[in-house]
Amino acid sequence: MNVALEVTDLVKRYPIRSGLLRRRTGTVHALSGVSFTVPRGTTLGIVGESGCGKSTLGRSIVRLHAVDSGTIRLDGEAIEAATGARLRDARRRVQMVFQDPFASLNPRMTVRSVLTEPLEIHGLHAADRNARVGELLEMVGLDPSHANRYPHEFSGGQRQRIGIARALAVEPDVIVLDEPVSALDVSVQAGVLNKLKDLQRQLGLTYVFIAHDLSVVRHLSDHVAVMYLGKIVESGPADELFSRPQHPYTQALLSAVPIPDPRLERSRERIVLHGDVPSPVDPPSGCRFRTRCWKATDLCAREEPLLSRVGGTSAACHYPETREAVPQTGSPDETPERI
Repeated sequence: MNVALEVTDLVKRYPIRSGLLRRRTGTVHALSGVSFTVPRGTTLGIVGESGCGKSTLGRSIVRLHAVDSGTIRLDGEAIEAATGARLRDARRRVQMVFQDPFASLNPRMTVRSVLTEPLEIHGLHAADRNARVGELLEMVGLDPSHANRYPHEFSGGQRQRIGIARALAVEPDVIVLDEPVSALDVSVQAGVLNKLKDLQRQLGLTYVFIAHDLSVVRHLSDHVAVMYLGKIVESGPADELFSRPQHPYTQALLSAVPIPDPRLERSRERIVLHGDVPSPVDPPSGCRFRTRCWKATDLCAREEPLLSRVGGTSAACHYPETREAVPQTGSPDETPERI
């Protein structure tokens, strides 16, 4: 397997400071030992509730955040501690598309300037940068004659396409997509997602796709990793994870996704999670999901479950159990409260 990106035991903490002297009073455990690999030319989807560490993970991969420990390997080369020329080269090879297409673009720069800037920084296409700008705009489905316009003159979907073109400008190997369509209308989302798939096929790109919309993740991803409170609780091939999830948290997430079949939608069982997500400042002992899990026992409080192979996926659970995400009948089983 040709691995484009490998992340091993990634840890990231943020200090909490208060008072006049800004003394450290606590720690936010944003990432706690996250590991995964992404084969070249494939897409890894990262899903989870807000605050689970998805965006921190994405920003750590592109070295916008320095990690506390762990390794990030790009084509086998460790980049988590790279500096100087090595860091600049790593940032060329792994780019990011941000969630807000307007906030990520400088409103005082024309589209031409936005796309030329990374070329100047990395010394690329010195002889034909204007031609490269036109090529990039065509690649993402925009009119090259609009290169002298400013970001506010474009719609939200067009601005996100400009963000994608900026990421493509330096010919990266890996692109981290942080909720790239969450701010767009549904009809616009489809066009952007299809364009991303086309670009991946044409250029052999590798994606890390971060989102909370499971339908979007399923459409784009080859593999999926589910995060909860800074940890991956289940991962596996997208088809397997979406059809036969093993971890209770994954099952709860999937049970909330609408099904475009009235009969199945009426007969399916919904999993209701009680309580709030625990604070990342003071995560629960053992299994972090145990405070909201209907299967939790004393073992879950004492021992942290390891991510291990169960069925078609890998789940971090002491009591994994296959559950059909789309049941064929309405018969209940021994599961949590249903609505």
